[in-house]
Amino acid sequence: MKKLIMTVVALMGATALFAQTDVVATFQQATANAKAGDYATAISQFEAVVEAGWDIDEPDANQLKAIQGSKKFIVTCYNKMGVAAVNAKEYEAAIEHFTNAANCAELYEDAAAMNKNKSMIGQVYQVQGADAFNSGDYTTSIEVFSKGYAADPRNTEMALNLAESYFRSDMYQEGMKICTKIAGMNADKFADAIAEAQSKMDMYTNNEVAKLQMANDYDGIIAMAAELEDAALAAKITMQAYYGKKDFGKMVEYSAVALEAQTTDEGRSDINYLLGVAYNEMGQFDAAIAAMQKVTAGNNVANAAAVIEVLAAQKK
Repeated sequence: MKKLIMTVVALMGATALFAQTDVVATFQQATANAKAGDYATAISQFEAVVEAGWDIDEPDANQLKAIQGSKKFIVTCYNKMGVAAVNAKEYEAAIEHFTNAANCAELYEDAAAMNKNKSMIGQVYQVQGADAFNSGDYTTSIEVFSKGYAADPRNTEMALNLAESYFRSDMYQEGMKICTKIAGMNADKFADAIAEAQSKMDMYTNNEVAKLQMANDYDGIIAMAAELEDAALAAKITMQAYYGKKDFGKMVEYSAVALEAQTTDEGRSDINYLLGVAYNEMGQFDAAIAAMQKVTAGNNVANAAAVIEVLAAQKK
């Protein structure tokens, strides 16, 4: 028992000695190994410096520099290992290294380095997913792009590819969710991506609605709209579906909700145009004119003016 106690004491003393005397030397050795490209050895040594730093109550300037530098260089070494793996097309290894870099950066409270490495994780997944996407393997591209999107949701090119993979797999709602998130990003920074996302939303929504219209399934259109996260688009689709059902009373009843959901003059104009159409079909011509007069933007301005002219002439 006495010998064991002495051994433990000896180990504690060795640790303290390392912490106090070898931190700087080990840091210098690690730096040399990193410069030589031996990143695995360097990481192990940098980690030893960081670990030893916990045992130093008041590190001097050189020790503090070594400890702080080690935290930075651990992240750098993992990053360089990731880059080397990408160049060798060893993508799984690259993802592992970049993930380690991001996790260490987060642990050491370096937000910029963490975001940089998460972005690189996304880029690796983007390369992997592109191979599957280009070969028409959308099941695989969805799996890969989803991982990349989770790592870096600001990679809009990959996000758009993920949405397209969903759409081509007849997973309309999933694709719409991704596009809706893109459309809600900062317009100053992501204008092109937002425009492309909105274009996809319009095209695939029109396709989905057309399929259900051909089946005369207007209730299906309403149910589809109810699942959309874009309230303005959902309201417009719902109004159009009620028109397809010739349920003009329901259009009038729903119009207040539909108008409240709109965020643009064009959106409000489209709803007012449909409301005017509903009133016209119900023979409530004054109400129809009042609704049509509120159509001031978008593609229905000329149509609304023509309807107003016809209805006004009928009243004379």
